[in-house]
Amino acid sequence: MELRRNRRSLALGVLLLAFGVSLLLGSPGMGASIFAGAALLTGGWITARSLRPFRFRIGPDGLDLRVAGLNRLVSWAEIDTIVLGQPARAAAAGPAAPSLLLVPGVGSTIDRPLVGRSPVDDRPALVLLNLADVRESADEVAAELTRISGGRFTDARRNRAELREGQPETVSEPVFDTVLRGYFKNMVDDLVRRGLDALASGTAAQRQAVRAELDPTTLTVALRGYDMGQVDAYLERLSAALANEPERPAE
Repeated sequence: MELRRNRRSLALGVLLLAFGVSLLLGSPGMGASIFAGAALLTGGWITARSLRPFRFRIGPDGLDLRVAGLNRLVSWAEIDTIVLGQPARAAAAGPAAPSLLLVPGVGSTIDRPLVGRSPVDDRPALVLLNLADVRESADEVAAELTRISGGRFTDARRNRAELREGQPETVSEPVFDTVLRGYFKNMVDDLVRRGLDALASGTAAQRQAVRAELDPTTLTVALRGYDMGQVDAYLERLSAALANEPERPAE
């Protein structure tokens, strides 16, 4: 799937450029010159942004990109998670367009600044794309990433707390103490995230597959990590919730 850039802003840029030129030619006064300069600068920036090279292909080998400072194929092996997030709406404004964020995997050679934060687990992320800039809908992009990313995609537009509405408090987001000798934090965070996602929206088969992975004996012990007793107890409750959760009807 190849995303196509939305060119709607190009018309605005060209209009501002034309307006600026007409002011310069028709009104030689200082005030008109200031307005003309502002229109030319803004129109030039919008036009240049609309015409700059763009590429975003979602394929079996990874993401072929010319966005966010990248101009190459980023293989799936370099990607830990792709997240579709919905920014909070501004005051007195409509909902903001969703954005795609990339959390690099271990050993990734992505060297761009990770200025974003994953809405799932707050890890540093590369902001790839605002979906207002492409013609394809967020649902179309989400469906393709779900199909082809090998489980790396998370649709975080809906808050997980909303998805889990009615679930017992025992399987809410955990907070573990950090101790001198405990489970490696990243491994626990990843396991909990996948368990909660499966509980929130997974099929019965997906929930059972994740439940089979909730084995504390597979976790690595680190010098400073999560309290092992707390993690063991939480994973036991999460496993029970996954076992008891009924099948969700197909939409």
